[in-house]
Amino acid sequence: MALKGNLRDFSTTQLLNLVNLARKTGLLTIQSQSGTARLYFREGKLIHANMGSEDGHLAHMLLKAGKLSADQAKTIQTRAEVRSDKQLGLLLMNAGYVTQDDIVQSVKNYMLDIVYTLFEWNEGQFQFDQNMLPSDDRIAVPINLENVIMEGSRRIQESERLQDELPDLSSVALRFTDNPDARLRNINLSVEEWRVISFINPRNTIKQIAQSNNMDDFQIRKIVYGMLQAGLVELTRPEGMAVPAAAAGRRRRGIERPPAVKRNVVERLIDRIKRI
Repeated sequence: MALKGNLRDFSTTQLLNLVNLARKTGLLTIQSQSGTARLYFREGKLIHANMGSEDGHLAHMLLKAGKLSADQAKTIQTRAEVRSDKQLGLLLMNAGYVTQDDIVQSVKNYMLDIVYTLFEWNEGQFQFDQNMLPSDDRIAVPINLENVIMEGSRRIQESERLQDELPDLSSVALRFTDNPDARLRNINLSVEEWRVISFINPRNTIKQIAQSNNMDDFQIRKIVYGMLQAGLVELTRPEGMAVPAAAAGRRRRGIERPPAVKRNVVERLIDRIKRI
């Protein structure tokens, strides 16, 4: 008989602890309003995961990791002769597009992103079906659950703190500080931080910036909080937010790029990133 329940009574942490300590093999399905996650385990280790309508295809994992372009991933997924992830991995390695380490890290990060999302779910139905494994064509990368559980618990605490610092992402924007030059000499920005920097404009809410970069609330809060602490940006009220709803509805405002007056700051950031 399958193990069933609700996350209100049995949390994600407890579920993973059970799988880990009992060295379970099977499929854990968790369904909530946020979507449906499917986690596969072999002898207590996570080996495969997918979320929602995504089937965990290797092309999608490599796309998310930035190892393939959107056009390349789409072409691969529509080719009938390439249905096996293992076959696809060999083809891509032989063609020089990716390395074996690229594939392993992309699969691993894809799975971990899904699992860490589940730590934020407080409600939803779960079911564990023993001895159910992913199809043989999938690439399985075993991950020990001890570190996953510890990191997931840490992220819950960090998420709560970040939410206290930045509670409403839809009603606040960012602008560069007046004199960031002195701080720029000591700042090393990641690719994700640069992507956020490129959309900083008082007209863009933090929520809009996150959506434009396909980031979740935790990711954008973490990046923005770091920039605030570094003194590179500061919070401001979004321009035009006080405009009456009727007037705002007549002009749909899209995401905007940084104003020209800040272009010199952005160019220095780009130059710094290129030297990393």
